Amino acid sequence: MEDSAPTPGAGAAALPPDGARPGLGRPDARPAAAPGTAPLLRAEAINQYYGGSHILRSVSLEAAVGEVTVVLGRNGVGKTTLLKSLMGVVPVRSGRVGFDGADITRETPYQRVRRGIGYVPQGREVFSRLTVQENLAMGLAYKPGSTSLPTELFELFPVLKAMLHRRGGDLSGGQQQQLAIARALAAGPRLLVLDEPTEGIQPSIIKDIGRVIRMLADTGLPVDGKPRRMAIVLVEQYYDFAEELADRYLVMERGEIVMQGRGADMAADGVRARMSI
Repeated sequence: MEDSAPTPGAGAAALPPDGARPGLGRPDARPAAAPGTAPLLRAEAINQYYGGSHILRSVSLEAAVGEVTVVLGRNGVGKTTLLKSLMGVVPVRSGRVGFDGADITRETPYQRVRRGIGYVPQGREVFSRLTVQENLAMGLAYKPGSTSLPTELFELFPVLKAMLHRRGGDLSGGQQQQLAIARALAAGPRLLVLDEPTEGIQPSIIKDIGRVIRMLADTGLPVDGKPRRMAIVLVEQYYDFAEELADRYLVMERGEIVMQGRGADMAADGVRARMSI
């Protein structure tokens, strides 16, 4: 479905304009992860197979609170499989997934969500026949029935408040993507995993989504009245979007990590050229 004209201020009303806050597009101005802090997520030597095909080859990555870790690569290199392995959607053949010091390699997806991992899958997977409000409530599925939706979600994505009673399938692609992100944030995760959030989205909404992602890493959503910064893992093919957000980057080819480094070094490292090969 084609995106309709964006609702004025959708996704940006709660955020200061680009020039009024450090962060977006200015890696050196962003709050850094605390020195010596252990990564919240640590995946080690993940191997994955589909039938006889070796899809992931000893892939390792880390994600720290306050940072955006971007995984780049062309179609078919194993990026989505990596995220599904991190989430337990597919069991890893070998390797280890650790979260906040615990081994979660064999845990189910819902157990990982309870630990504080939010997941926005490729294609959004919005429930088309449910309303926006019902879709958001699905993000609270493991919480007590009296748990209310955080009002901050509607500050991040004002368009959702205006469309609470509209069915998910009636939203534009960009609005569905905002809904999918808000649903993943509803339970207050500590780690947010996103699979190509810019796919099929018009540029104005891409910019809004980028600002939200940056804010979640830099300041986070309030939890118990206090902002709590998040760790972000972002799979992306759109180079400019990835470069603007990345604190750390990894490039995948044929199921392997072939480059990695600081986001601020992506241009000097020749990442754009590597992705066009």
